[in-house]
Amino acid sequence: MATLNDPDTIRRLVETPARWAVVGLSSNPGRPAFAVARTLQQLGHDIVAVHPRAEPVHGAASYPTVSDVPGHIDVVDLFVNSDRAGAVVDAAIAVGADAVWLQLGVVDTAAAERALEAGLDVVMDRCPAIEAGRLGLPRAGRHVG
Repeated sequence: MATLNDPDTIRRLVETPARWAVVGLSSNPGRPAFAVARTLQQLGHDIVAVHPRAEPVHGAASYPTVSDVPGHIDVVDLFVNSDRAGAVVDAAIAVGADAVWLQLGVVDTAAAERALEAGLDVVMDRCPAIEAGRLGLPRAGRHVG
C-alpha cells in the first residue's frame, strides 16, 4: 500500500516522464507555479495548466478544472490553498489520476488519506523542483558535465 511522502515514490514521480496537471498554474511569472511548471517541463514532463482562466502557459494547454482535462493525468500537482485541496484531490480521484502532489504549505491530511485509500500515490507539503534538486537531477537543456 502507498504511503505518504515515500522517498521511492517521490523519486519515481520526479524522474519518470509523465503528464502533470498543475492546478493553479497561470501565466503570472511571479507565482511559484510558473517556475515549477517550467522545471517539470525541463525534467521531461508534459504539463497541463488547470486554472479558472484556462490560459495557455509555457506552450501547454489549459483547462478550468481537473475534470475538464481530456485524457489520462498521471500527477495532479496542487498550487491551491489548503482549504481548497480536498475538492481538487477528490477530482483527481474521480478522473483516475495516478498521484496527487500537494505543494509546499498545502496540507490536507483527510484528503491525503482519501487519495491513499483510493490507491493514488500521495506527496504532501513538498515541491517537485526542490526534490529534483535534492536528487541531483539535471534539467533538460542544461549542460551537464
